[in-house]
Amino acid sequence: MMSGACCPGVDIHTHVVPENFPVFAGNGSTVAWPSMAAAQACHRHVMISGKVFRTVPDKSWDSGKRIVDMDLLGIERQVLSPMPELLSYWLDAGDAALLTRHLNETIAGMVHAHPGRFSGLGAVPLQDVGLAIGELEHAVGRLGLAGIEIGTNVNGAPIGAPEFEPFFAAAASLGAAIFIHPLRPCGMERLLGPTLLEQVLAFPCETGLAAASLLTGGTLARHPSLRIALSHGGGSFPALAARLNHAWNIFPALQEVMREAPLELARRFYFDSLVYHPELLRQQIALFGKSQTMIGSDYPFVIEEKAPRQRILELGFDAETQDLLCRGNALRWLGQPTANNDWSKK
Repeated sequence: MMSGACCPGVDIHTHVVPENFPVFAGNGSTVAWPSMAAAQACHRHVMISGKVFRTVPDKSWDSGKRIVDMDLLGIERQVLSPMPELLSYWLDAGDAALLTRHLNETIAGMVHAHPGRFSGLGAVPLQDVGLAIGELEHAVGRLGLAGIEIGTNVNGAPIGAPEFEPFFAAAASLGAAIFIHPLRPCGMERLLGPTLLEQVLAFPCETGLAAASLLTGGTLARHPSLRIALSHGGGSFPALAARLNHAWNIFPALQEVMREAPLELARRFYFDSLVYHPELLRQQIALFGKSQTMIGSDYPFVIEEKAPRQRILELGFDAETQDLLCRGNALRWLGQPTANNDWSKK
């Protein structure tokens, strides 16, 4: 039974790593194709090109263990998405299509086994927009996933670039939720310290630039029905959006590429709550509106927020706002305005 039945939560930022990967079936012998290897108890190594890329716990694929943790944290539903590095934009597009199909079928299997507890986001080979649209249609239309996780850039091209316009048009047409996660960030040469600073410092900057590209490139204006969520509270985007809005009021060149004020456009984004500080979270809600923030934890990785629902409740909002932040906004983003509340029997 879930603890704290009042205002149960929907965690939109959780990741899956399959227990196993298919044997590489493409051409070549030096392809960075993932595999799994035994590690310490309850963990496995994700191997890339014969080297350990990351060691992950069995909660990455074990639905039963996830549900136990969810019940302890008051989380009625997790939104499952692939570990971002598995998006594999650097692979040959045909190889990536095989890998993303495996990821999507794995996540769909977890969702179908526990439909009251999980929703799923798939992956697409966005280095080939045509293949990506085909896999998007399969993931949403055939497998029943709620949407797609995408990276902040595709081999250096920002997601707001014109070449990705057909993909976003297809996502809007299908009503697919989109979750943007940082991947292979720019600015790494400016970091001083251990490699883990990629996640700690470079990821937030990368997310901000990616979100800004969807404004300055016109994607959000062309597709007002898109439901796009930014991970890690949008990273640097709140500060960038305010600065961009000020500049828009001054520079005609920005008004030519954005007919609407940047902050008004920015309030169409959804944001997870993963900012690690209550005042930052409160400011995020104030800037973008109480209808746009959702719970996010980064479960089950080391950097996860350990009590994400509690962080929302501690802000002291009224019951209606708490319900929006804990679950209502997430269900709307997923395209599920109502849900079966009898989660304890799922």
